[in-house]
Amino acid sequence: MPPYSWVLHWDTLVALALLAAGYFWTQTRWPSDARRRAAFDLALILLLAVYVTPLHTIAMHYLLSIHFLQNVVTAEWAPGLVVYAISPELGRRVARYIHPLVALPLWLATYYVWHIPVVYDAALNRPHSLLHLEHVTYFVAGMLMWWPVIHGPYSDGAKAAYLFAAFVLGSPLGLLLALLPRPVYTFYKDAPQLWGLSRLTDQQIAGVTMAVEQAIVFFAVFAHYFLRFLRTEQIVGTFSESPR
Repeated sequence: MPPYSWVLHWDTLVALALLAAGYFWTQTRWPSDARRRAAFDLALILLLAVYVTPLHTIAMHYLLSIHFLQNVVTAEWAPGLVVYAISPELGRRVARYIHPLVALPLWLATYYVWHIPVVYDAALNRPHSLLHLEHVTYFVAGMLMWWPVIHGPYSDGAKAAYLFAAFVLGSPLGLLLALLPRPVYTFYKDAPQLWGLSRLTDQQIAGVTMAVEQAIVFFAVFAHYFLRFLRTEQIVGTFSESPR
């Protein structure tokens, strides 16, 4: 298949349509503000970009690095935006049933298990069954991972610690793949080359991209909550030290 082909898969379009319909249904009962609705629109645009455009063709037939980009969007960026897009009222209701000590290990396990070479290759060789399951579990685990941060009833310090743990425990996967001396995914060893990239270089780019992306995203959100935590502690300290 030519690398820049646009291939519209009905199952992908149906899944995205159901996601949009589900969100808009929640808006009839628990409306969000304009900024949160814009976050959902951005999530949908990102998913369309990696599943409907030629990026999907390249990910499925040519480059591991582009498939990793697809996975990052599915497991981290889009779920985070969708969870943020949920109204705070609904988010707090659902947060009662999502414990961070369950959500984070589940997200980590999902990421690590699907990147085991034999599992990864098996999914790519079964694009209409196992690969769909991989992407669905990425998205669901990603939503569960972000939910306690965005809607959970926890302190800013606890949320910062949670995000730091997510980064520390998740980043070794990308770094490991970047440092391995040979390609580990058979599916891409046999795939046609593109842009002059060797298979090892493609894998190194994939690993570095994942590690850098996680460093930027998780550190940015971590810094947001950590700075809020410091401001809160400073205010509390000021009041406790003031004369009575």
